[in-house]
Amino acid sequence: MYTIKEFFSTLQGEGTHAGRVAVFCRFTGCNLWSGREVDRENAQCRFCDTDFVGTDGNLGGKYQTAAELADIIEKEWLSMNPSESHRYVVFTGGEPLLQLDQDLISALHQKSFEIGVETNGTIKPPNGIDWLCVSPKDGTELLCLVADEIKYVVPQFHGEIDKKAIIQRLKRFENMNFKNFYLQPMDGPHRDLHLEFAIAICKERPKWRLSIQQHKYINLP
Repeated sequence: MYTIKEFFSTLQGEGTHAGRVAVFCRFTGCNLWSGREVDRENAQCRFCDTDFVGTDGNLGGKYQTAAELADIIEKEWLSMNPSESHRYVVFTGGEPLLQLDQDLISALHQKSFEIGVETNGTIKPPNGIDWLCVSPKDGTELLCLVADEIKYVVPQFHGEIDKKAIIQRLKRFENMNFKNFYLQPMDGPHRDLHLEFAIAICKERPKWRLSIQQHKYINLP
C-alpha cells in the first residue's frame, strides 16, 4: 500500500530538469522529521518547507497497488497532455524512498514514464530510477553515493554563514559519483543573503552550479 499526500502537474523548478513538465507525486512521511512543527527543533532536518503530513491534498489517499497508483499518475498526465512521449513523474515527499518500490517503477515504465526521485540520500534506492536527485542533510549517514544530481542546500542551519566549514563538506561530496552538482540557497526570510552566499561559493568552486527554486519566483505549485 502507498500513502500519498498529493498529486499535481507543474514544471520542475530546480536542478537539471528545471522547466520540464512533470507530474509530482508526494508521498507522506519522512525519516528525518515528523513534519510537525512541535518536532522541528529536534529533527535531523530542520529546514524543510513542505507539508507532507496526512492525505488531504489533491487526490491524496491510500492506494492498494502499484497498478492503481500508476493509473492515477497517468490520468494526471493526460489531464494536461494526451501525448505518450516525454512523460515524466517526480516522486518527492517527505522521503519517497520509504515507499517507492520496484513494482511501482515497473508499472510506470510500462506506461512510458521516465521516473525522477528527490531523496535525502539516507535510504538505498531501488533499481530502475531514471533520474536520482540527492539532497544531503548534515549529520545524517549518506547511503546514496551515486546519483544523477546532488542538490545541497546552503546554509543548512539558520544563521550559519561559515564558508570554510561548508566548503569542507562540499569537498567530500566532490569525491563521490554524482554527475551534476548544485548549491541551492535556503528559502525563508534571509533568502537573498543565502542566495548571495551560494553564488560566492559557486564562484570559488565552479564544479557547483546554482539552483534556485524557480517555481517560487513565478508562483507555480
